[in-house]
Amino acid sequence: MSSMTPETLRYEIAKGAFKPNIYLTNLSMAYFQDASRYAAKNIFPICPVQLSSARYYKFSKEDLLRDNVRRKPQFGQVDPAQMGRLDDSYACLVDQVIVGIDQIAALDYQRTRAPGVADPRRAKAKFIAEQLNLHQDIVFAETFFKTGAWTNEWTGYTSYDKANKKFIKFNDDNCDPVVLIDDLCTNVEQSTGRRPNRLALGKEAFNALKAHPGVLERVKFGGSSANPATVNERVLAELFGIEKVVVLSSVYNAAPVGATEDMRFICDPKCALLAYATSTPAIDEPSAGYIFTWDMLGNGLYMPTRQYDGPEATHSEFMEGLFAADMKKTADDLAIFLKDCV
Repeated sequence: MSSMTPETLRYEIAKGAFKPNIYLTNLSMAYFQDASRYAAKNIFPICPVQLSSARYYKFSKEDLLRDNVRRKPQFGQVDPAQMGRLDDSYACLVDQVIVGIDQIAALDYQRTRAPGVADPRRAKAKFIAEQLNLHQDIVFAETFFKTGAWTNEWTGYTSYDKANKKFIKFNDDNCDPVVLIDDLCTNVEQSTGRRPNRLALGKEAFNALKAHPGVLERVKFGGSSANPATVNERVLAELFGIEKVVVLSSVYNAAPVGATEDMRFICDPKCALLAYATSTPAIDEPSAGYIFTWDMLGNGLYMPTRQYDGPEATHSEFMEGLFAADMKKTADDLAIFLKDCV
């Protein structure tokens, strides 16, 4: 068997000496999500760090945005301007997932040279990668995309009430999404000097904007019979004057092992987050949030995978995936969270 070729395999099967369980090698049913659905990295910048925990500087917004220039007295000088400096910290803890491989059972696949999905090592490596991406989006939702995460939080309502931070819901024809987003951006800009450049939309909030008459009216003349106008993330970004619109559409099973599946969107589908963030780490401008990532194995990865043998008599091996990141709100006043958008 160890030197079996396709020809000898066919011969062994024909004479009945080898009776394998035949599986298709070009098809399987696996609910892996498209990588583009995972959006955590698309909102806030990743900041690689060499230490699992450390501190960073925070300069006073009040001092930086105050007019500290004074008239110079004759033969004298003005008092030195204040430039306050505080600091904050991050801490990257390590999360882990492990999956096992039965080396004895895997021999059948090795000896028949079964390709693709039939190879348990390849399938489980894919599983590990999927788990890490899934976990990253879940941590993002628990940190940034929930009620109470941000001080500036607005609630969808039947009428607009700026004093009580209420806006008309996206699926109400009386809502003007373009005016609303512009007003909210102006709100942040007046407070910080930065206009929000990221809009993260829950799936239902995105669907409501796609179908909103006010949005459709603004984009309908941009199409033709051959290429009809469509509302997507790029169109919304141009309409709102925002650099990037991201739809949070990754899903997960919230049920424990053995229970009936409970499929949900990872990020609340009825909510949205408007924020200013840098594209890369910067020392001279703020960002509403950062994802601090720690290279815990020294291989340049914050979500590394590794394979190793189990105890000798078990004839097993294991694959592990590690995740070391601290998703941290770094400038609370640079974001507005919108709940109950629909």
